[in-house]
Amino acid sequence: MKKIFVLLVAVFALGIAANAQDALGLRFGGGTKYGAEISYQKSLAANRLEFDLGVNLPDFDFFYLTGVYQWKGGLTDWLGWYAGPGAKVSYCKNHGVGVAVAAQLGLEANFANFPFQITVDIRPEYEFVLPKECINHFSWAAALGIRYKLN
Repeated sequence: MKKIFVLLVAVFALGIAANAQDALGLRFGGGTKYGAEISYQKSLAANRLEFDLGVNLPDFDFFYLTGVYQWKGGLTDWLGWYAGPGAKVSYCKNHGVGVAVAAQLGLEANFANFPFQITVDIRPEYEFVLPKECINHFSWAAALGIRYKLN
């Protein structure tokens, strides 16, 4: 019985993975800070994870990695929404490491015969571990993203 259960779970997981839509691209943001990010989205059945590795521009003195769990839904056949909580770890040159909680809310356009995804979103963040010399505790960024759909 245990082997049958494990086999059914494996078949179900492979079915989900076959329908997954992963994407890799860039995200450019403004707001209280301006930056560029390499962005990766990993599908998880109906939802997904997004990981962004970024740097502030033009100084290149603030680096960060953000991870966000996103719930997503559709508005039309090509336009959708996503929202979710996340976390960020950052490094401010000459000042140290920061840790933040984050949220993300956005819209995305996916076209049937076009392998790219276009997004616009906002990401408010509260840094609870932060060197005072770098930036404020609360920040937000609006961003434009373009990602290539891998599957």
